[in-house]
Amino acid sequence: MERMQVRSTYERKKRSVCAVERAAQAIFTVCAFFAVLAVASITLYMIAGGMPAFLKVGIREILFSTVWKPTAEKPSYGILYIILTSIVGTAFAILIGVPIALLTAVFLAEVAPRRLAAVVKPAVELLAGIPSVIYGLLGIMILNPLMYRWERALFAGSETHQFTGGANLLSAVIVLAIMILPTVINISESALRALPPQLKASSLALGASPVQTIFRVLIPAAKPGIITAIVLGVGRAVGEAMAISLVSGSSVNLPLPFSSVRFLTTAIVSEMGYASGTHRQVLFTIGLVLFAFIMIVNILLNSILKKGDDGHE
Repeated sequence: MERMQVRSTYERKKRSVCAVERAAQAIFTVCAFFAVLAVASITLYMIAGGMPAFLKVGIREILFSTVWKPTAEKPSYGILYIILTSIVGTAFAILIGVPIALLTAVFLAEVAPRRLAAVVKPAVELLAGIPSVIYGLLGIMILNPLMYRWERALFAGSETHQFTGGANLLSAVIVLAIMILPTVINISESALRALPPQLKASSLALGASPVQTIFRVLIPAAKPGIITAIVLGVGRAVGEAMAISLVSGSSVNLPLPFSSVRFLTTAIVSEMGYASGTHRQVLFTIGLVLFAFIMIVNILLNSILKKGDDGHE
């Protein structure tokens, strides 16, 4: 009798667990479906909004022309310099910010004493919570005057250089590099801390130094998480508008360090309020180009991640 009661109790618990698992699976499936639906809807909307300008103005005129004069008597809608600015600015921000962020994550996860890490980590998390406009205001107050002094020193006596007052590509790159730091640091540190402790112990037991263990064992093992951090950092760098519009000068020029420049995001933000007709359609086309740029970057980084995982296996 007792065995039958125990068996019936076990079967009820098993059925209950199976019901919970089926419900959870259904919920996860619905959430995944809505995530895919959201991406597909955004993609279709951007294509529908951006393609009319391509058909009306022409792909060659928009993508490969360097003259941006949408309100002139004979308007021109070339965004080549804007595209190059976004590519160059994002690339240099990643080149500056990612190594600093990765080394900081290694310091917090593997090197720093607990007391020091308990002070540094909240400071890094606070950086992530600061609104982007604050970064822009700090850039105007601190970074732009410094860049202007460098600009005057480098181009003293020049008759061709157009002085920007410090609002230039270099200022935008530095602000972007600072803004991606907390994202890359936090996710990379979590990836390093999630590694099994046996991995580090085995490396040290085989005679590797702590530095060799970090750079030859731990970082390669945490590569998926680090790549994810970089992807999110790139997304923030590419999609930032407010801070960049304050420190970059927002003029369409060739992306040189001391030139006032305009990014894809700032082009949309600065002109969408008064644009109409073809001008407005071209701004939607810029949004489509920005969307495609982000998708291409994500695909490239994910392909690198997949190759790394295959090589690790």
